[in-house]
Amino acid sequence: MKSYTITVNGRTYDVTVEEKSGAAAAAPVQAAAPVQAAAPAPAAAPAPAAAPAPAAAPAPAAAPAAAAGSVPVSAPMPGKVLSVKANVGDQVTSGQVILILEAMKMENEIVAPQDGTIASIDVTAGSMVEAGDTLATLN
Repeated sequence: MKSYTITVNGRTYDVTVEEKSGAAAAAPVQAAAPVQAAAPAPAAAPAPAAAPAPAAAPAPAAAPAAAAGSVPVSAPMPGKVLSVKANVGDQVTSGQVILILEAMKMENEIVAPQDGTIASIDVTAGSMVEAGDTLATLN
């Protein structure tokens, strides 16, 4: 058995992990939270206020991307778009590089998942993306 102390949002948890053959089971045990627990409460109040604004912003962005092409090309990881190698209307084959994404100081080639035509490029060089963001769409 291994014991760990983990702090999440100012709350401290003592976790004991028992190793079994084939699978691991965890049994979290909550320890007394220090006075720091009062600090996350004010931080939690602005977070819900900020959440509706970003939730409203992706909805309009998702509608044009869905209308542009039927096959989305999503970011596999968060990073920065270094360069866009294809243009709208270009014919691409499966495995052809569409753009270069920098993540953890490494350049990653984002390729077309199948043959098709570039319907939209939803990012520009220099933009930051999160995992799962639509980078481009194909028809």
